[in-house]
Amino acid sequence: MIAEYIRYHVAADQREALIDAYRQAAAQLDAAPECLGYELSECEEEAGQFILRIEWTSTEAHLQGFRKGAQFADFFAHVKSFFNNIQEMRHYRPTVVSHTKTA
Repeated sequence: MIAEYIRYHVAADQREALIDAYRQAAAQLDAAPECLGYELSECEEEAGQFILRIEWTSTEAHLQGFRKGAQFADFFAHVKSFFNNIQEMRHYRPTVVSHTKTA
């Protein structure tokens, strides 16, 4: 599993539009076999800062599978207006340091 992180900075009046764009684009992520999960998070300390985390089966599956596959065109159509708001877009490999507590 690889996690892709996309960090956005948007103006306050674009906040809802970004959330809505990913709400619509989520259908394409759900349909993509390369995608294992995703989460769009909003920064509490700084308005307009968002991080999208997408879990992919591998970087290659993301770049060669999803981006060249049937779902990408529709996915990108929903989010392309925010492309210039991206501050970082990279793939990260988990390390051995990890723990999740259950409630």
